[in-house]
Amino acid sequence: MSNKVKLEDVASLTVGFVGNMAKEYVDTGVSFFRSLNIKPFYIDDKDLLHISSEFNEKIKKSKLREGDIVIVRTGQPGTCCVIPKEYDGCNCSDLVIVRPNKNKVNPHYLEAYINFMTQKQINNHQVGAIQKHFNVGSAKEMILYLPEIRTQEKCADIVKVLNKKIENNNRINSELEAMAKTIYDYWFLQFEFPNEDGKPYKSSGGKMVWNEELKREIPEEWKVDFLGRLFTSKRGISYNSKSIEGSGVPMINLASFNVDGSYKEEGIKVYSGEYSEEKVVRPFELLMCNTQQTAIDYKKDIIGKAFLVPDIFEGDIVTSHHVTTIQVKKDNMKYFLHRLFNTDYFHKYAAGFTNGTNILGLIFSGIENYRLEIPDDAVLEKFADLILDIEMKKSKIIKENQELISLRDFLLPLLMNGQVGFKA
Repeated sequence: MSNKVKLEDVASLTVGFVGNMAKEYVDTGVSFFRSLNIKPFYIDDKDLLHISSEFNEKIKKSKLREGDIVIVRTGQPGTCCVIPKEYDGCNCSDLVIVRPNKNKVNPHYLEAYINFMTQKQINNHQVGAIQKHFNVGSAKEMILYLPEIRTQEKCADIVKVLNKKIENNNRINSELEAMAKTIYDYWFLQFEFPNEDGKPYKSSGGKMVWNEELKREIPEEWKVDFLGRLFTSKRGISYNSKSIEGSGVPMINLASFNVDGSYKEEGIKVYSGEYSEEKVVRPFELLMCNTQQTAIDYKKDIIGKAFLVPDIFEGDIVTSHHVTTIQVKKDNMKYFLHRLFNTDYFHKYAAGFTNGTNILGLIFSGIENYRLEIPDDAVLEKFADLILDIEMKKSKIIKENQELISLRDFLLPLLMNGQVGFKA
């Protein structure tokens, strides 16, 4: 049997720091969460900022503890997660902070309940004319139906097991991505690709020659050319709000790019309009972001960043006009170009070829005129084999996580509503 309670009956609530943070961020220090870092059941640390320990103490009212729950107020109101042990003592801004009374409510049960069962309440209590907010006062009044604590703990155990598996899979994918980057850096920045004997080229005496065009040494057999001679390009579909309503095909768009150039699964849209076969993209095609809605900032830019389409979709996939498909003339070249496009030095070059006021667009002729050294086919083929294997493994893990999330999201409402019980 469930008891009807308000959130303030089983937890204390406050709000994260609200104020000007522009001068408070530091390169390393105490983790500082914003709305964009909070996802359902986990913390996204891709764009995590930091503050000094001194400032953390100054705003200690919003200091977080292990087991606290943070709820997004703006953007995706109601999205929440539990603060794990490794972030004990961190801080946040503009989030609702919930500190559960663990004798009355299990934090992981409450996390699941808010993510699944309270969205209608949250939507009804948002304020603000343009940017909707969910405030602490409304959070306190949130109605919960809580079973006895032992049942909560059993539900929470299921949540933790599934989420731990998802977290481990994400960690494996991060390690695979780091491995791919390391191979690229070692082979093409340090020139230690395997020679004919399988030994590192440069440190084993491989001949390097000065290239006057690039003003640096490159391996003897490598050539130099314009980037635009290696591929053709096409932009995606221009869409309106009506064409991304209802059912349709997956559309990769501006929101599908993480800052590091990786694919952002939650950014996908569904396109219901008409499209031609020319606009369809396939797994492992190379896509580049050609638009940015903010001013140039190298730490936050996505313009010019690129990823390979993961093999996680059934049927057709299309892209929006904010995305350019890079169609290489030799298939083994795209794995090399993908890594090149996400290097800091190429990104800074690409960011210099933008125009626009509020929205920046990539001037593609600038990209095409970039000069680069081109490895020989044998090296490109070996690199392509390695990277394709890594990308296939990453796609398999993403699909497994999709299945785990689907299972979790199917089971939890049934458990919380009492439609599915536990054996005695």
